[in-house]
This record gives sequence, structure tokens and C-alpha cells, in this order.
Amino acid sequence: MTKIYCPKCRLESKSSSKIHRQGSYYRTSDSKWIQRYKCVDCSHSFSNATFQSCYKQKKRHKNEALRKLLSSGISLRRAAILLHIHRITVVRKFLFLGIESEYYFNLANLQKKKAISIQFDDLETFEKTKYKPLSVTLSVETDTRRILGIEVSQMAAKGLHAYKAKKYGHRKDERKNARRRLLKKLQQLTIETPIIQSDSNPYYRRDVKHYFSKAKYVQYIGARGAGTGQGELKKLIYDPLFSLNHTCAMLRANINRLFRKTWCTTKKKECLYAHLMIYARFHNETLI
Repeated sequence: MTKIYCPKCRLESKSSSKIHRQGSYYRTSDSKWIQRYKCVDCSHSFSNATFQSCYKQKKRHKNEALRKLLSSGISLRRAAILLHIHRITVVRKFLFLGIESEYYFNLANLQKKKAISIQFDDLETFEKTKYKPLSVTLSVETDTRRILGIEVSQMAAKGLHAYKAKKYGHRKDERKNARRRLLKKLQQLTIETPIIQSDSNPYYRRDVKHYFSKAKYVQYIGARGAGTGQGELKKLIYDPLFSLNHTCAMLRANINRLFRKTWCTTKKKECLYAHLMIYARFHNETLI
């Protein structure tokens, strides 16, 4: 049985063991009776709900349904209509679920068996306008398609968009730092001599050798995207990076803001990261 402690005394670094039961109350949100307690030393009252992550949430019973909707291609506004709640409530729950999902996503990966073979690459999207692109650096386990890590970073516009993007000023390229953060996290999730696969990007090899000096690193020449799979699957009979490309296609198919042609665009890269964490947890726990 979990030991009950007084949150006020613990915050003040006081040792307290004199805690008595003080009735209970009925929580209408999920139809449960919640036990209340009182600390004899400081006269502070609290309950079992005080120690829960969704403390003070009045519609906590909507959290799981919202998590599934946001991982199934549903927008925030449409989720508000389907769940019969205000869209501001959905935004607050979205941010809460993003933080919670990141914690459980990382915890579950640490508890899993270390990966032997992994694949990683970048997926491109944008915030507000196509002239302000974002990069999603993603890594998956080759055999199981388990998502191991995700990082979001801004990048400079390129190609035909580079000239028109000048009106937004200089845009720093943060892809290198994001890639290094991801590789550093992967050190805890892989064996000492993993097999690492990616496309032929010339900037990858130096970072991989820095963090995985004993790894077997293989690069493959990129191919044109197929019409299926949101353009992420390749026109190849055998795609050596199929696990990664299939996962990228799943991201575009199940996260509304990553659709190829959509008006539900990302306004802040922090919100894109939160949405990715919600889906990544659902992907690892339910889809694979």
C-alpha cells in the first residue's frame, strides 16, 4: 500500500506521519468517491486526487477520448464538437496531454529492450506559412517500427521559396542541434554497437560517428516518393528504409497539421512537438 504523506509538510521539508482520514467526497466527472485526509501537525487537508497528474480537472474523463482523436487525424476544433466541450478546454487538455505523453513515451522506451538496428531521417513541414519551414527529426527501431525519439527544429527556406522568405528576415537553421539531441538520447535506447541506417545526407555521418563511434552506419541513396503513403513511401521494389518511411507516412496520415494539403497548419513549433508526442505514445502503445 502506498504511504500517504502531507504535501504541505513535505514541501516545507518537515517529517510528518500523523495523518487521519477525514471523510470522502463524490467526484462527478468520473463518478468516483475520493478519500480525504487531514494532517494533524499542520491541519492541512488533502485527498487522493491531490497526487494525480490531472488534479483539479473537471472533465478528466474526456482526456483519453481526446488523445485518441488527436492521434487519428482529427483537428482541435472538430474534437471539441465531437466531445461536446469548448475549444479552449480542448487546447488546455492538448497541452496537458502533450506533457503527459512525453513523460510516458520516454519512460516506456527506457523500459523496453535496447534496440539493435535503428533508422533516422528528417520530415519537413512548416509553421504559419510555407516560407517558414520546420524539420522533424525522427528515429525508429527497424524491426518493430517503434518510435524512439522525435525532435522539432526550424530551418531556412530553400528552393523557389528562399527569395520570398526574405521578408521574414534571417531564419536560423537549427537542424544540426536537433539531430545531435536526438542522437544523444538514442545512446540510452540502443546497444553499444547498433546498426544505424539513413539516407545519403552528407551531414549525418559526422554526427553519427561522434555519438556512435562503434556503430555500423549505412547510408542509402534517396528515391522518388510514391503516390501512396502521403508521398513518404518510395517507388522501390525493396525499400531499405521502409520502417522509417512508413512511420513518416503514418505521421502525415494521423496528425491533422501534417497533412499534405490542409488548412490546419502549425502556429508554434512547441505545439507541433506536443502533438507529435501524443501520437508517438499512441503509436507505440496501440498501433504496433
